[in-house]
Amino acid sequence: MNFPLYIAKRYIFSRSKNNAINIINRIASMGIIVGTMALFVVLSVFSGLKVFSLSFTNEIDPDLKMTSTYGKSFLLTPYQEIQIKKINGVASYTKIIEERVLFIFKDKQQVTYIKGVDSNYVVVNDIKKKLFNGQWLKPDTYQVVVGYGIARDFSMGLLDFENPLQILAPKPGKGAFENPEEAFNKTDVLPVGIYSISEDLDSKYVFTDLALAQELLMYKPNQISGIELNLKENADEAAINSQLEKIFKNKITLKNRAQLNESLYKMLNTENIAVYLIFTLVIIVALFNLIGALIMMILDKKGNLKTLFNLGTEISHLRKIFLLQGTLLSVFGGIIGLVLGIILVLLQQRYELIMITPTLAYPVVFTLENVLIVMGTIVSLGFVASLIASSRVSKKLLD
Repeated sequence: MNFPLYIAKRYIFSRSKNNAINIINRIASMGIIVGTMALFVVLSVFSGLKVFSLSFTNEIDPDLKMTSTYGKSFLLTPYQEIQIKKINGVASYTKIIEERVLFIFKDKQQVTYIKGVDSNYVVVNDIKKKLFNGQWLKPDTYQVVVGYGIARDFSMGLLDFENPLQILAPKPGKGAFENPEEAFNKTDVLPVGIYSISEDLDSKYVFTDLALAQELLMYKPNQISGIELNLKENADEAAINSQLEKIFKNKITLKNRAQLNESLYKMLNTENIAVYLIFTLVIIVALFNLIGALIMMILDKKGNLKTLFNLGTEISHLRKIFLLQGTLLSVFGGIIGLVLGIILVLLQQRYELIMITPTLAYPVVFTLENVLIVMGTIVSLGFVASLIASSRVSKKLLD
């Protein structure tokens, strides 16, 4: 039997004759339990907020987006389309055109993005689920679907035949025009639907038919600005990227969801790290109680340690007793704290105990990653605290 481990377990479960030491031990254990529970709950909350924040962009962002590296648009040949369909892992794809244009409604105007899409767009993206009012546009029509923010800014309704929405796009080419109106292609469109995703996205896009966008921007029938792809579950993204680059001869730029929303992902990850460090600092402060409790235990058991030393036990083994005692306390406290934290998270998921609004519960997500992070943090810091305290055991102290 491991002698230091045997003694350490005895010291954990036995009560001291000194009641003050028992109280200090309880305080140290409670500090570990509460600190572990708080860290796990906070990490689960921020995981939930991350999923909640990304859910808005995921409704409109594809698994993979392809754009030209050398300009705003490129020509898509029938052969390239056939090759895309043959790629293993691609479930569907849609051709798009994105360009900033001027929108005018009555006496109001706004510059934002027109997004021309084909009939496959609703297959690749779940945009129909986000329709606030009306319906999705029909192919080969002058219909558009606008965001709630644009509709609000323009005070615009649907199917207003007397007041159409006007789109002005600058004509390509160089040179001056005698009449400023000649510098723009102009068309009237009819809003048939309003989508609502998030405050930023609701004012970003106006969806039109792909052919209408090509006509307005004077594009060729096979000229587009990008392709959005929906990948099959467990598809090899790296392999798909490699095949697409081969098809388009490395003249394209490919981005997944994380890369399309790089600033958002970076902000959420930074917040998560900051909160983790703050609560880790709280746990470090709580572990000072563990150091104090172990030192008090060393002083209380000084007579026993001296007896063990005289019987031939090495100082390193005596130190190991309290190192193991503190580490075991950290492990047991961490497990209890994790169990309590998991119960709280699951209760919030199931019964929505805390609400942000009357209809929206505070989002939390249970992940094994958070369990491992919290347990690793508690055990590592507990080991360091125990190492500091156990170093107090010395021959000088026993003499």
